Amino acid sequence: MTSSVPRLVIAAPSSGSGKTTVATGLMAAFAARGLAVSPHKVGPDYIDPGYHALATGRAGRNLDAYLCGPELVAPLFLHGARGCDIAVVEGVMGLYDGAAGEGELASTAHVAKLLRAPVVLVVDASSQSRSVAALVHGFASWDPEVRVGGVILNKVASDRHEELLREALDQAGVPVLGVLRRVPQVDTPSRHLGLVPVAERRSDAVNAVTAMAAQVERGCDLEALLGLARSAGALSGAPWEAPVSPTQKRAVVAVAGGSAFTFSYAEHTELLTAAGAEVVTFDPLRDEQLPENAAGLVIGGGFPEVYAAELSANEPLRKAVAEFALSGAPVAAECAGLLYLSRELDGQPMCGVLDAAARMTQRLTLGYRDAVAVGDSVLAVAGTRMRGHEFHRTVVEPGAGAAPAWGVRAPVRRVEGFVQQGVHASYLHTHWASRPGVARRFVERCRTS
Repeated sequence: MTSSVPRLVIAAPSSGSGKTTVATGLMAAFAARGLAVSPHKVGPDYIDPGYHALATGRAGRNLDAYLCGPELVAPLFLHGARGCDIAVVEGVMGLYDGAAGEGELASTAHVAKLLRAPVVLVVDASSQSRSVAALVHGFASWDPEVRVGGVILNKVASDRHEELLREALDQAGVPVLGVLRRVPQVDTPSRHLGLVPVAERRSDAVNAVTAMAAQVERGCDLEALLGLARSAGALSGAPWEAPVSPTQKRAVVAVAGGSAFTFSYAEHTELLTAAGAEVVTFDPLRDEQLPENAAGLVIGGGFPEVYAAELSANEPLRKAVAEFALSGAPVAAECAGLLYLSRELDGQPMCGVLDAAARMTQRLTLGYRDAVAVGDSVLAVAGTRMRGHEFHRTVVEPGAGAAPAWGVRAPVRRVEGFVQQGVHASYLHTHWASRPGVARRFVERCRTS
């Protein structure tokens, strides 16, 4: 089976160049023309896909060659892009920046090659003129398997500045497909872990995406970009599918959502559903009880540290979660979920399921992790290997329970997380598409617990 979905990868020499503005604006601009746009993000980022979803009306999906393996990148892409007219893939960091110590693995360039997709390089031109040609030439020629099909110049100061940049790039042999001036209203607020998620600023986020689309529409050659997307090579293979478990009895799985718990991969819900779950979302900031007939609980990532007082004030739900966990029912918690299940967060009482205290710190913990399940749990049997990602400015003390969740190899060998009764709680964000058996095992425990 082959597919030729038109596609572009939006990359940059470094973070902060304007990839998110360009990628999101391009998605929205194409969607405004009536095209069905499939949005994607390289790497483990949860926040940018929320803006992508707002721009396109479709779930933003991640393409992570480290968490899922290179072999799943194209199938996951084809799954998300099914039935679409064009796909836009936003890169991560600089074009050639990948997993530390792993060469090109999980870099934007690696994903572009796996997708046989042309790259559009977004360059922050605010402090250069003729030097832009050397920069673009270096990125375009570094890896002959990466096809840089054009450049979009960002933060251009004036007509004269644009003229100098275009003149220099004529010598680099890479066409200029767009020129964007500085427009403050497209800026989106950030905090300790990046952009503020869409769920926390819905109306302002809509306005920001609208402004991004207008800027891209005004400054970019959309027809040329569409033509470049159509030049992408055909992809062979079948789209990824969540494996279906035949069952007559469906189990209700409650999944935390709302402003405090915004980090999730679309495939997790699809995997749970295919495994026989009825997924019901609840908001720990507002709902005082778990969904009716809940047999399992999933609490993913997010920003509970921002909402610690509000989460703590919802005492009825905290007690309901504690009682649910103590009953032995399956509970899967990642990062923010780990904090919520702890005894306290920055001095505010949490659910008290785990005898641990969480607090904010100034230190950023960030990076991919190779992990192995230390013992049996509701997610995995002992010895199961998975890859994860950590991204937080909090610490939980102690960092592991009597029965840890994972043994982690890097950056130092250690154990982390908690397994007790039906609870599996850890800092690691994992992508279940790499191990579909995780969702099947969890739902089966929901049916039998």
